[in-house]
Amino acid sequence: MQRKALSEKIIVLGVDGMDPRLTKKYLDQGIMPNLQKYLAQGSAREDLVLLGGVPTITPPMWTTLSTGAYPNTHGITCFWSQHPEKLDTFVYANDSKNCQAEQLWDVFAEAGKKTLVWHWPGCSWPPTSESENLHVIEGTQPSAINYGIGVIDKAHLLYIDEKYVQTQEHEFEGVKMNGAGCIVDGMEVEDDAGDAGDVMKSLSMPEPRPISMNPFEGECHNFDNRVPFYVEVPLKEAKGWAMEREGDKEFALMFCEGRERRLGLFRKNAEGIYDTVELYHTKKDTTPMAVLKNNDYVETIFDELLDAHDHKVKATRSVIAADMDPTGTGLKLWVGNANKVDCNALFAPHRLYNEVIERAGYIPSVELGNNLGGVPHLLEAFMHRSWRAYGDWQARAINQLIEAEGYEIVFSHYHNIDNFGHTFYDYHNTFGDAVLDAEYERLFQELYKDTDRYLGDFLPLLDNGWTVIITSDHGLLCKEEPGICPGIGDGFVINTTIMRQLGYTVMKRDENGKELREIDYTKTKAVASRGNHIYLNLKSRYDYGIVSDEEQYELERQIISDLYNYRNEEGKRIIGLAIRNQEGALLGLSGDKCGDILYWLEEGFNRVHGDSLSTLKGYADTSVSPIFIAAGAGVKHGYYTNRVIRQVDVAPTMAVLGGVRMPRECEGAVVYQILAEEF
Repeated sequence: MQRKALSEKIIVLGVDGMDPRLTKKYLDQGIMPNLQKYLAQGSAREDLVLLGGVPTITPPMWTTLSTGAYPNTHGITCFWSQHPEKLDTFVYANDSKNCQAEQLWDVFAEAGKKTLVWHWPGCSWPPTSESENLHVIEGTQPSAINYGIGVIDKAHLLYIDEKYVQTQEHEFEGVKMNGAGCIVDGMEVEDDAGDAGDVMKSLSMPEPRPISMNPFEGECHNFDNRVPFYVEVPLKEAKGWAMEREGDKEFALMFCEGRERRLGLFRKNAEGIYDTVELYHTKKDTTPMAVLKNNDYVETIFDELLDAHDHKVKATRSVIAADMDPTGTGLKLWVGNANKVDCNALFAPHRLYNEVIERAGYIPSVELGNNLGGVPHLLEAFMHRSWRAYGDWQARAINQLIEAEGYEIVFSHYHNIDNFGHTFYDYHNTFGDAVLDAEYERLFQELYKDTDRYLGDFLPLLDNGWTVIITSDHGLLCKEEPGICPGIGDGFVINTTIMRQLGYTVMKRDENGKELREIDYTKTKAVASRGNHIYLNLKSRYDYGIVSDEEQYELERQIISDLYNYRNEEGKRIIGLAIRNQEGALLGLSGDKCGDILYWLEEGFNRVHGDSLSTLKGYADTSVSPIFIAAGAGVKHGYYTNRVIRQVDVAPTMAVLGGVRMPRECEGAVVYQILAEEF
């Protein structure tokens, strides 16, 4: 079935983590002029809010946006899925094969619309249709294009200084849990991967997930404003260089876990001020790989590095220099991820990789915050800089592809705000320092200015008859309550703290009675696995189960009661809502892909996102609600509605605008109030 289209061309500009409350604040301050232009030519609610679904986490909500279905229908219920037979094992959720609902892009492709899906996490890869009208780029993880399979050497933050006598890596002491934030790495793929689905095989995660024993671990493992990882590099007098000049100082950079070395010169100008860094392969080279002044950013340098199998691989990476001491005593250097040059496995068709590279340049490195902690100066010098460049590259690539390929429908995703949120939203107001708060407030503003700049690159589409939809999966919260994460619920680990305190999860012990990082299932009745989910150790579900089906109801009653009665050290309740699986259907989160008990934290105790109801608000004018603005063809101009717009409503509204049928499992309703024609 097809109906009259109100718009022939539609693009979704998805910005992961974009918060309507902060956006409204910055619009009122006049620092988001491009978004103001979209509003003048479009429609939204006055508060810009899209009533989000739950869980407020990346894969489920992007899947809801593209299917019009709730998680209990499309089946993606957290960042990871739960293994059906093992309580301590997760299965990767960013896989389209897990999605049980039809995606809207398949509907458009079926209707003859040439459609591009750009880095849409949750349910886009492998491609979900064999139609020649559907092109898909990435989607295996939310961070950046090819981050999962293309990185052969991780980013380095280098402190280069005369005071160091040897190269030394610095990390936080103690246990560091894997998987903080929306970051997935370590994916492997054969160079000749033919089937697009092959790249997902390494993500099945059959091994148990890490066990978190206290709230400092898991997603909150680096809850501090220290730099979690950096490398001290000695700086000394240059000797034996082909390009050596008087006063030059040299340093050595170790890459690929020490298997590769690159060299650098720190040089002074004619006035005797040290202001230039040059990077070389060897001292014999006469042409540098890169030349940087203080605060310079070089988007692409070429190199050849060893991969994990000791094969030489051509790669590109980005570099930023900062804090150059004019007397030559030291500087800081950020060397971004090394990305494989030939890496087209996640581009369908594969030729699109070369199209992107030829038209927009090689994929820039981005700093995901792993190296910087919560230090405002470093975040601004390196992280803001790299993401601003990545946004420019992505906008350039998408616009060029639209022109070259003639796309009529585009679904796109940009991860800058969410990535920043996981890096520094927790630090805002954490230490009670007003100066620190002011620094973070300025970083928030710069982040949204960069986002406005990115959105502005697509404004010309409005003049060419396009409809533009700006939306997000969720916002991001700054905690109101002081202290760390509560110790229950974490999308990336088994968080045992509160469930151990309540006696439902029991750990094995060594000969001295000390708890081990291993659950004793012979004594464990329930486990808080993933975010929002508690699973009972049922005999009917697990080989090691100890809870009978007859005990389930009363055990659930007791756990829910204990969760509500639980108090932190200040005597405050931390659980906002706890319900049985069957009751989760009221929120669109229930069924066999969910826990036996579902819970959400009380407002103020939340992590950045993922453990809260979608209506919660936080410190510093933050909220976890997603955003919705529609502008251009088929939409009323300068119009505000008081209609509650839900996340499931985006897909059916797009379907009506584009004149196609509804996705098969769509549960949302058309936002007819904003349409230019009566519906």
